[in-house]
Formats: sequence, structure tokens, C-alpha cells
Amino acid sequence: MSTAFEPDTREYDRMISGELYIAQDAHLAELSRKKRRLIQAINTSPYDAFSERDQMFHELFGAFGENSFIDPPFYSDYGCNTFIGSNMYANMDCMFLDVAPITIGDNVFFGPRVGLYTPYHPIDAQARNEQLEGGKPIVIGNDVWFGGNVVVCPGVTIGDDVVIGAGSVVTKDIPSHSIAVGNPCHVIRTIGKSDRDYWRAKADEYRAWREQAE
Repeated sequence: MSTAFEPDTREYDRMISGELYIAQDAHLAELSRKKRRLIQAINTSPYDAFSERDQMFHELFGAFGENSFIDPPFYSDYGCNTFIGSNMYANMDCMFLDVAPITIGDNVFFGPRVGLYTPYHPIDAQARNEQLEGGKPIVIGNDVWFGGNVVVCPGVTIGDDVVIGAGSVVTKDIPSHSIAVGNPCHVIRTIGKSDRDYWRAKADEYRAWREQAE
């Protein structure tokens, strides 16, 4: 019979499943301390320590895809509950509160100070004062762009090929191929063929200029 110490993960299991839990649980506190030490090391690393930070982000997150890059400073609750695809870029001062899973697809770009907030708290003050809280997952698809200071609230799913305007507060799901803005964030129009034709022509123009310049 094994005598190795096994941490009590029951509060963590409740947290991940979206049930109410107590964040001051000893196992959760120790897990958070370990991850926040790693985040502190990321945020205090030299500017040009790119490979070292990449290794630390791989250690911090549940997944960190190829060619993904996050500009420090960066903040997170646990990190291990965040799963990031390939070619993701996040500008400075982003914050991922991942008491529930956060899933980010491929080719996702975040402006500065984007906040992904999975925690929720009881509306009833008595329950809230018992230190009870919960979390709901956030899912972000592929080919998504957030302007600066976007906040995504618990339980939101954002589809593929979406643009979220700066300063938006996303409280409900956003469908694929949408431009959405505001507080609360709402779809203002669909991304269509005219958008693709215009921007691909601009990209072709740039490539032609580059070839001529060289």
C-alpha cells in the first residue's frame, strides 16, 4: 500500500466542473502559489529572453501552441486550465482568470489589457460571504481578433472569424463571421465577401510593394 501523500483535490474538481467551491482550499492555494511564482518569473524576465519565456509559458498553460506569443506583463489564476492553439498573440497586460477552462483557438490576436474572466459569484450576499464561488468556461474559436480592453465574461463562447471592438464587454455568445462591439457586446454585422476581397487586395498590394522594394 502506497504511503505517498495525495493532495485533496475535491475542491479543485468542483471548481473545474462549474460547481460552487471554496478558493481558500489548501490544495488550490498551493497550486495557485506555484503558478503565480512562474508568472512572476515571466513578468520579471529580461525583454529579450524570448526562448526562456516560451518554455515558461509551456510549463504554465495546459497547452501553448506553436508560434504563440504573449507580451508581458501577463496575469492568470492557475494557467494550467488555459489551452491555447497555434499562432496566438496577446499584447501587454492581458489577464486570464481560469478557475474554469479557457480554450483559445488558432490565429487569435488580442490587443492590450484583454480580460478573460471565468469566475462567478453568488448574487445572494449570504452565500457570497461564505467565500463560495464558481466558474464557467470560456471558448474562443479560430481566426479571432480582440481590440484592447475587451472583457469576456463567464460561460461565453465566441465562434470562428470574429472581430470584437475595443472596450467591449462580452456577456453572451458571439456567432462565427461577426463583427461585434459595445457594452453589452452585440453583433453589428457579418463579415462577408466584400471584406475579404478588400483586405486581400490590400495584402496583395503590400506584397507587390515589398517585392519592388527588394
